Amino acid sequence: MPKNIVRVVVPPGKTVLLLRGDITLAKTDAIVNAANSSLMGGGGVDGAIHRAGGPAILEECRKICGAQGPLPTEKAVATTGGKLVARHVIHTVGPVWNGGQRDEAELLQSCYRESLLLAEKLNLTSVAFPSISTGAFGYPVEKAAVVALSAVIETLAQLNSVSQAHFVLFDQFTLGVYSQAARELLSSGRFPSIGIDSND
Repeated sequence: MPKNIVRVVVPPGKTVLLLRGDITLAKTDAIVNAANSSLMGGGGVDGAIHRAGGPAILEECRKICGAQGPLPTEKAVATTGGKLVARHVIHTVGPVWNGGQRDEAELLQSCYRESLLLAEKLNLTSVAFPSISTGAFGYPVEKAAVVALSAVIETLAQLNSVSQAHFVLFDQFTLGVYSQAARELLSSGRFPSIGIDSND
């Protein structure tokens, strides 16, 4: 296994990978965009995905918003991947951090769950996630990592088509936080059937 990749094995036969990289280059069936409710692109991961994928993504986003209005926090919709390697982009709107008093954890959990359920509906096998809400939306990455990993592990185990979820993380610090969160989940006994393989 390449250096700085952490693999979480989720029975039956599912895998969660944690790695540092550029999500726009991910070779998964879909990548997840940490979008804003307008779906019109923005900064961070959102802007990078729109730039790399080209205008076809924005065109489909406009049609979705025209038909149903702004995308609510925690929900997910899919568009083409445009020029990306991934065939689809799943757009989800994470919560803005307000000190943890406005159901942020539940909303963030739902972002991951809804994205995976949509991937399952599209009969995809692999999905790449960024660290949703931990950029401009201000969600503390240490808290977000536990929510994200718990939601993905729990949901992935229930799916048929989707067998791989990748967390493609922007920098070494974020990868370290997610790796530590995975180890803490393993030692907590909350998911007794998972295993971790790491050489980071």
